[in-house]
Amino acid sequence: MSKRTVKRIAVAALVVVLLAIAALLQSFRAAPLPEPPALTGDLPPASPPAEMALFHLPTGITLRSAGFAYRGGSFSDRREFTMSAVLVQHPRGDLLIDSGFGRDIDAHFRAMPLFFRATTSYAAERPAAEQLDAAGYRRERLRGILLTHAHWDHVSGVPDFPGTPVLVPAEERAFIEEGGSLATVARSFADTRYEVYTFDGGPYLGFPASHDVHGDGSVVIVPAFGHTPGSVIVFVALADGRRWAFVGDLVWQLEGIGERAERAWLLRALADHDAEAVRENILKMAAIAGRFPEIALVPAHDARGFAGLPRM
Repeated sequence: MSKRTVKRIAVAALVVVLLAIAALLQSFRAAPLPEPPALTGDLPPASPPAEMALFHLPTGITLRSAGFAYRGGSFSDRREFTMSAVLVQHPRGDLLIDSGFGRDIDAHFRAMPLFFRATTSYAAERPAAEQLDAAGYRRERLRGILLTHAHWDHVSGVPDFPGTPVLVPAEERAFIEEGGSLATVARSFADTRYEVYTFDGGPYLGFPASHDVHGDGSVVIVPAFGHTPGSVIVFVALADGRRWAFVGDLVWQLEGIGERAERAWLLRALADHDAEAVRENILKMAAIAGRFPEIALVPAHDARGFAGLPRM
């Protein structure tokens, strides 16, 4: 092979690399999803008991940037991504939405893939179980741990609640068993008792089906598959009229819904099971936010969403 041929091949390879880098960088630029059709109809009815209450249990943070979280975000906009659990008190049985970082978070982090550990730093706070114990909470009140999805930072605290059922749809139960490295931590909990529920209710705010946990409209789960095969959104209503939508990792920061901004291509490829389904569910939530701005949106890692919730 002549020197001229080798040089041409090298130049062509360099061009390909530069084009790939340019395409990657372009995927981080702002590109709002199309505006969804307007949502019609009224808020679904709910009859939450007066005794219901919500409490935020922050368990730690990871250090990220807005650019990491959504297309168009600035990489100089440094943010603390909260890792949290939320206690939902209800006379028919309390629920913990996700579990946040647990007592063994260091070991759970070490179980994650090398590339993830190399690009992630975290700081652990008091685990949810210890916060509840310190507040004098009676564990027998806990009906179950309701996962928005089964990634490491949402399940780390599960072993701190031995014997407490973990509520998931069948799709997420299968993901825990078959989901590769992203489900490694959840799969390592040998003694976890899973309780699989079905979406046995009708459409809810544009989602095709729902599951009403207590039968009174106070805690309603809808399928939002995409980030993982069985990701869900949890809608909660209190007796005073306030409502929340706990969207898990559908988006990592509020701008994901407010600006209809999905994750950049690289993050979608690494983190999302079905990026197109995530996109569709972002638009559903954007339509809900436009029709019912009184519903507080709570991405699992955006501290602003938890601002209205008291701590134990």
